[in-house]
Amino acid sequence: MAANFSAPIKALVEEFEQHFNHTVTVSTGSSGKFYAQIRHGAPFDVFLSADTEKPAALIQDKLALSTSQFTYAVGRLALWAPQHTPPITKHTLLTQTPYTKIALANPKLAPYGNAAMEVLHHLSLKDQTRPLWVLGENVAQAYQFVNTGNATMGFIALSQVKSNQDKSTYWLIPETFHSSIKQNAVLLNHGKNNAAAMAFLHFLKTAKAYAIIKDFGYGPP
Repeated sequence: MAANFSAPIKALVEEFEQHFNHTVTVSTGSSGKFYAQIRHGAPFDVFLSADTEKPAALIQDKLALSTSQFTYAVGRLALWAPQHTPPITKHTLLTQTPYTKIALANPKLAPYGNAAMEVLHHLSLKDQTRPLWVLGENVAQAYQFVNTGNATMGFIALSQVKSNQDKSTYWLIPETFHSSIKQNAVLLNHGKNNAAAMAFLHFLKTAKAYAIIKDFGYGPP
């Protein structure tokens, strides 16, 4: 499951297990890493990616059921700077000291990292900020870099900001600055006969699940 969704998945699993006679085991990390593991035979039943491409590729590779792919959430990207004086804007990147470090997920592995790269390109700051990048394997690690003070600011999921007790200062990136982060789920071949896997995917499409997902800062599918 995509790292950005670690907080909402806990709430979703708790709700699901309260009403269904099933147990869900969750593994979180970068979408790219899980995609590679699934292609190499990892025994997962369901894949919740942070993009549309990887689930589609698994279907193309005949590793997932072609009729099972759907969008369960639309992610929002935020630039989080806990120690910064508000407001955070695109000009923040221009006014920080040379010692600033900017955390972002590895764009080769994580869709949120790719979206962050698109934002920097949109703002014509990609080359200027490149020496300041601190790349995490996934967006959860990018969050940790900022949370521990190893980076001054970071491109993270809005849901991660909302899950933090100290929301501090953040800039919600306009959706026009990057490609839409449509997060897709798919039923893998390993789970095609797993009643719990199919029930959980069905639950993700319910109004109750959508309400929980929305509360964590995601747009509607």
